[in-house]
Amino acid sequence: MPYVDRQNRICGFLDIEENENSGKFLRRYFILDTREDSFVWYMDNPQNLPSGSSRVGAIKLTYISKVSDATKLRPKAEFCFVMNAGMRKYFLQANDQQDLVEWVNVLNKAIKITVPKQSDSQPHSDNLSRQGECGKKQVSYRTDIVGGVPIITPTQKEEVNDCGEGIDRNHLKRSQSHLPYFAPKPPADSAVIKAGYCVKQGAVMKNWKRRYFQLDENTIGYFKSELEKEPLRVIPLKEVHKVQECKQSDIMMRDNLFEIVTSSRTFYVQADSPEEMHSWIKAVSGAIVAQRGPGRSASSMRQARRLSNPCIQRYTSRTGECGTYVGSHANVPSY
Repeated sequence: MPYVDRQNRICGFLDIEENENSGKFLRRYFILDTREDSFVWYMDNPQNLPSGSSRVGAIKLTYISKVSDATKLRPKAEFCFVMNAGMRKYFLQANDQQDLVEWVNVLNKAIKITVPKQSDSQPHSDNLSRQGECGKKQVSYRTDIVGGVPIITPTQKEEVNDCGEGIDRNHLKRSQSHLPYFAPKPPADSAVIKAGYCVKQGAVMKNWKRRYFQLDENTIGYFKSELEKEPLRVIPLKEVHKVQECKQSDIMMRDNLFEIVTSSRTFYVQADSPEEMHSWIKAVSGAIVAQRGPGRSASSMRQARRLSNPCIQRYTSRTGECGTYVGSHANVPSY
């Protein structure tokens, strides 16, 4: 789902047909920046790329004449929409129907230019700028021909108001979608509650890598990719102290960041959108409650495990890493 980042830009993942008429869609991270009059895309969220990584593609908003649903044009491409830009059509795929509608709406609002109406008593002027309603200033413009298509270009930047004429950023923040971006077939021996790609921070190097997360009734694990059969690590839900939105997201300069807290380590995980972040928090929290049962609190379970298992950590052959015992993590160093 498109969301507003800390730089007030609209961002999100989409699949794009980069080579025209190839039929091959590639997943890219898009940034709609109305202040820079641009719609750009990268291999991944720039926060997760090496410093100085170049963008994959870009297009000026003034070159886009229309954005619309392309279901009939590309019936085999699910949730497909098209951007008409000069002599070329850019086909993109959203994650679901709601995602499609929101991207089409925000893009059309971004490329929309309002031409001021002339009243009968107002003489014609070369400068068509005037003060509009709600403090929004309409702008003068010029018309150019690019690739045989009329392109309307503003001659000064447009001021965005707070009364709904610009892009409805608050609506984007509130929109909810609990569908994962990827939904491969779950293993036959477990019931997968939620699965999808997120970015996590490493324990030693503190670098950020994209991993495929999978939540079932008893564990949450992550894989190098959705094609891998063996997880890099499995975290038993009984060892999770809490899962919540990260309070240090501003310090880490990461959007959509949440944390999975155990007694020995806090896992920092970045979702692709605010909706996905809240969906993961809700799913993991719900699985923990379902596992522990309504009559058993987290403190009582930790007390029982403390009495029954004095060894805080044990080595598990399944993950190749240390499993963790859930207790108070205030005095236990993280790794």
